[in-house]
Amino acid sequence: MLKLDFHPSGRHFLQIPGPSPVPDRILRAMSLPTIDHRGPEFGALGREILENIKQVFKTRGPVIIYPASGTGAWEAALSNVLSPGDKVLMYETGQFATLWEKMARRLQLEPEFIGLPGYESWRYGVQADMIEARLKEDAGHEIKAVCVVHNETSTGVTSDIAAVRRAIDAAEHPALFIVDTISGLASADYRHDEWGVDVTVSGSQKGLMLPPGISFNAVSDKAIATSRVSTMPRSFWAWDEILEANQNGYWPYTPSTNLLYGLKESLDMLLDEGLENVLARHQRWAAGVRKAVEAWGLEIQCLDPVVYSPVLTGVVMPEGIDADEVRKIIYERFDLSLGAGLGKSKGKMFRIGHLGDCNDLTLIATLGGCEAGMKLTGVPLKGSGVTAALDYFAINPLKGSS
Repeated sequence: MLKLDFHPSGRHFLQIPGPSPVPDRILRAMSLPTIDHRGPEFGALGREILENIKQVFKTRGPVIIYPASGTGAWEAALSNVLSPGDKVLMYETGQFATLWEKMARRLQLEPEFIGLPGYESWRYGVQADMIEARLKEDAGHEIKAVCVVHNETSTGVTSDIAAVRRAIDAAEHPALFIVDTISGLASADYRHDEWGVDVTVSGSQKGLMLPPGISFNAVSDKAIATSRVSTMPRSFWAWDEILEANQNGYWPYTPSTNLLYGLKESLDMLLDEGLENVLARHQRWAAGVRKAVEAWGLEIQCLDPVVYSPVLTGVVMPEGIDADEVRKIIYERFDLSLGAGLGKSKGKMFRIGHLGDCNDLTLIATLGGCEAGMKLTGVPLKGSGVTAALDYFAINPLKGSS
């Protein structure tokens, strides 16, 4: 029989960039008895969640919640506002942008994938000027949507979404603006309304600190209006029935009740702390981890410091060293899970997640496991990343600490 908890004594360090560790407070909330999803108690729960989640997306508009992974929210976004054969401009920043483009093709859309040449596109953020130039060429407005990833989980790059909005406006193009912030939400600054996004896609298992299983579409009035004339086949993903049911706090089908308990608790935690404080601690953790990588003398996957991610850091291995072998040793010896290199970066780097339910000591222990594992596998290190991170955290205390 498979053992669900197969780790040795002590805690397992889950330091991948999502799913992130789930706080005990949220686990306890999820363990409460399931209630009638048509009863009055559920309606009150639904109304509160649907209102409070808007604050995290920084929107006044509706946020649609699906019992699905982030991939489901991708499909919901595309299928509600586009029709078969529509042209879509998508930008390559890494593995998840690539998978989204693949989905668009499977939905019989016509995506145009642009980006910097070769592997370079996986080391920088979205180049808004390239999007502006392409949209200016589209005099007939055949391109119906622009799709970009906010925080590319495979590379550790957080693109400038406001700059993309400015590019679309500068081109005077009517394309819808669709953004994936599955790993960015509640960890990196994101502003649905202010940045003029029409559909924002996100998921539960990153900064919201929940298990996988809930995903989101935050939608603009323009997106809702466009959905009424879209001819893409859809049923489960259709916004109209969900929005109607949501008015009273319900769903048109059976929702994931116990995950919604967890979401309610997550929102309480985030809003009680204050979103600005949440974002500030993620930036601080990221800076401390980068100090460690610098002390090791290793390269960060993202080559543009302006778009370093507060969610994760990609650590590039020296030529001739297999990053997956390094990860394997770290996992086996120290019970520490790190993110693998994906797609074009497979075997070249590993990813340290620093999001959600963390603290300074969590990251110091993580960096200690990385440092010891790299020494065991012969990675040449210039100095101690653990000491560098300790020094950084010591002289840059968390706001409110003494």
